Amino acid sequence: SPPIQGRSFGAAAAVSGEVVFNTGMVGYPEALTDPSYRGQILVLTFPLIGNYGVPDESIRDEYDLPTYFESNEIHIAGLVVSSYSWEHSHWAAHKSLAKWLKDNNVPGIYGVDTRALTKKIREVGALLGNLVVNPPQSLPPTIEFSDPNKRNLVAEVSTKTVKVY
Repeated sequence: SPPIQGRSFGAAAAVSGEVVFNTGMVGYPEALTDPSYRGQILVLTFPLIGNYGVPDESIRDEYDLPTYFESNEIHIAGLVVSSYSWEHSHWAAHKSLAKWLKDNNVPGIYGVDTRALTKKIREVGALLGNLVVNPPQSLPPTIEFSDPNKRNLVAEVSTKTVKVY
């Protein structure tokens, strides 16, 4: 299918992965740090993303787990949203979503019809895709796609040492 165009708000990077969607209405910091999305390009269907920013990553609970996140790092390969809010406002906000993505070298684009893209994913099943920020004027005739399901994702997201709580 033809490339889907959007505008960048994350890192100026190119990534490849399985394109998946999330229809949740809140919780993008949790979704982006969820290990189950490792290596995937995540499409969020909620129409406005970024409006409450990102909490402080250094805040931990009594077990030294991140208070506002599902894990210690962003696991998605890239992010696709319909509309990005350049202004954020929330009592717990520490930085913008754009800054968080840039700090972690994760590309994000907005201006995409995420509901139509989600419908396509539902109709045809899992899709492999590339998210390229500032692509060359002409794309090569064949584009390589990387399938994260061919990697040992469990080993990538699992702890390396035993922790007792």
